Amino acid sequence: MTRCYRYALSFVTGFILLVGHCGADEWPQYRGPAGDGKSTETIGEVDWSSGQPDVLWKTETPLGFSSPAVADGRMFTLISADDQEFCLALDANSGKELWRVALGSSDYEHDGGNAGAPDNRGGDGPRSTPTVVGSNVYVYTAQLALFCLNAETGAPIWKHDIVDEFAGRNIKWRNASSPIVADNLVIVGGGGAGESFLAFNKDDGQVVWKSGDETITHATPTLTTIADTKQIIFFVQSGLVAADPTTGKELWRAEFPFSVSTAASPVVSGDKVYCSAGYGVGAGLFQIQSNAKAEELWFKPNELMNHWSTPVVHNGHLYGMFEFKKYGKAPLQCVELATGEIKWEHRGFGPGNCILVGDKLVALSDAGEVVIAAAQPGEYQELARAKVLEGKCWSTPAFSNGRIYVRSTEQAAAIAVD
Repeated sequence: MTRCYRYALSFVTGFILLVGHCGADEWPQYRGPAGDGKSTETIGEVDWSSGQPDVLWKTETPLGFSSPAVADGRMFTLISADDQEFCLALDANSGKELWRVALGSSDYEHDGGNAGAPDNRGGDGPRSTPTVVGSNVYVYTAQLALFCLNAETGAPIWKHDIVDEFAGRNIKWRNASSPIVADNLVIVGGGGAGESFLAFNKDDGQVVWKSGDETITHATPTLTTIADTKQIIFFVQSGLVAADPTTGKELWRAEFPFSVSTAASPVVSGDKVYCSAGYGVGAGLFQIQSNAKAEELWFKPNELMNHWSTPVVHNGHLYGMFEFKKYGKAPLQCVELATGEIKWEHRGFGPGNCILVGDKLVALSDAGEVVIAAAQPGEYQELARAKVLEGKCWSTPAFSNGRIYVRSTEQAAAIAVD
């Protein structure tokens, strides 16, 4: 074989592998590859007029609002059983259980409602979503315990108890935030004074930095880049606090009201940061200035409330479930980011969640309906709808390799749409 032929064959083989890789995303953490609720994959024409989508598998996932994370042929989520919280690993192709690992007590300090109750009050179960990086999966429990597990076997690699080791301060209904991995660091909130924000080496669990004196909320932090500056934005009870993910040094902050619980993550578009909370708070938009100051562009008290449903931003518009505690009724809305003006709404979703796949929305209602709609500001255009799950759905869908992954307090399922 000549050198030129070997080079050409190597180039073609590499090109084929690259094309195949670029066509599919994994969904390795809460809200997808970049943590912004978006997939670069696309969804073609889908016909669910018969009411029967191509459900590849369905399996039991008892209790909890943990969302799916999908990587390397496995789906990970958190469940509760026998008064214990578990990390569950399923075969992403078949739904077969691969392993489950007990993580500790499943005491969630609920408000008297039953898990999966039809009136939607309360409901026990883990809210955090696993984060998968390489051969490891990172889990942050309701009791503020941070685990690193082997993704293939579930074997423990390292663990930190944030309450015992870092004077952790848990909150009502317990922790719901998910761990964030930035380069070689795993970052969480929840520690005490001077160590509210914590970063650990992702391989051995050694403490790299700690900073801040804040009380966390249920919102997962957002890792992003604004004006060429990489940062992690924590949505804490005092408002938004951005830190350098490599050092923990504070970069900027913005005051924002708190009442009872904040659960939706900050949403970033360019140099603008949107945030929202329920319990009468409302929503606001900030612009991050070159001097690292946050300027409030607008604030709408008691409006545009995202209870725990973090919207996605696409072409200058937010798409997501808005309103507060409107179980079974809250709308999917399109909101102009620059002004907060509602462009359209379609009711009947409740506080479910939606993601963006290409130019289409994949929405999961709180009653277990999966809806595909066009991400366009002109009008609501529904492309497909099907009832897929029983139980209560307060989790966020995942999309990987042409499949939608969804779960409820009772079941998880994979739907093929490629």
